Amino acid sequence: MWKYILKRLGMMVFVVLGVAIVIFSIMYLVPGDPAQIILGTSATPEQLENLRESMGLDRPYIVQLGMFLRDTFIKLDLGTSYMTKTSIAAEIVQRFPRTLTLAVWSMLVSVIVGLPLGIIAAIHQGKWQDNLSILISMLGISIPGFWLALMMVLLFSVKLGWLPAYGIGGWKYYVMPVLANSVGSIAMNARQTRSAMLDVIRSDYITTARAKGVSERNVIYKHALPNALIPIITLLGTGFGSSLGGTVIVESVFVMPGIGNYMTSAITNLDYPVVRGSVVVLAIAFSFIMLAVDLIYAYVDPRIKAEYVGR
Repeated sequence: MWKYILKRLGMMVFVVLGVAIVIFSIMYLVPGDPAQIILGTSATPEQLENLRESMGLDRPYIVQLGMFLRDTFIKLDLGTSYMTKTSIAAEIVQRFPRTLTLAVWSMLVSVIVGLPLGIIAAIHQGKWQDNLSILISMLGISIPGFWLALMMVLLFSVKLGWLPAYGIGGWKYYVMPVLANSVGSIAMNARQTRSAMLDVIRSDYITTARAKGVSERNVIYKHALPNALIPIITLLGTGFGSSLGGTVIVESVFVMPGIGNYMTSAITNLDYPVVRGSVVVLAIAFSFIMLAVDLIYAYVDPRIKAEYVGR
């Protein structure tokens, strides 16, 4: 089993390294001059050149890339923000718990709502329950998250005054962001669960269990659902990662001081180190999520475990 874990950890290293190179290259090619933004339009060419030199922006691409990879992965230093002159690592440590809280609750809501919706749809295939589930799924996938977030602000904050429109505080501040961030995942979970359950329900061993007189509840939850978990687990893992990345839009709409809002402001101001550091941290978090998914695979599917134990 340790061989399986080490193999996945090795793959994580290459994934995070690849993400770091890609995001550095994108930010390097983005038009614009951070020195010009910092000093303003009244800066002289000499001032701009001196600032570029002090920031290392005048060096070749490969040199800047090497320095970035060295500082990030060897020195474990994400750098300093161009705009605020504060430590990026310190800001991320302060903001990441809020982003993680939002992503975790979004995933839980999508699981609590999406899985039963898909199971009910599969059990009642072709009936009104199935049609309602498909309709809800189509609406959830079609509605843009930022539009839904804005509509929720207008309804629940401006019109009804039930929930705060922006900021951070108690649990009420998380209600609308969690709902806006989880609608798409609810739809995807419902569709995948329905599809996986329908494939399993048609299997011979399910027919045999019913012929033996096993109750329908036990057939669904003790025989069908465990065997349909593999594709569902995959979707839950990627859905959690998507929820983590989706906080970029949700946090911007609700002005939540998380990594998403931090990164959006940095993109607007061409604050390269903040964008690079935030993306690398999110990539590492997503890689660990997928590692957890792979370990759950090995637990749920004995074939994976037996393959590495046998070796």
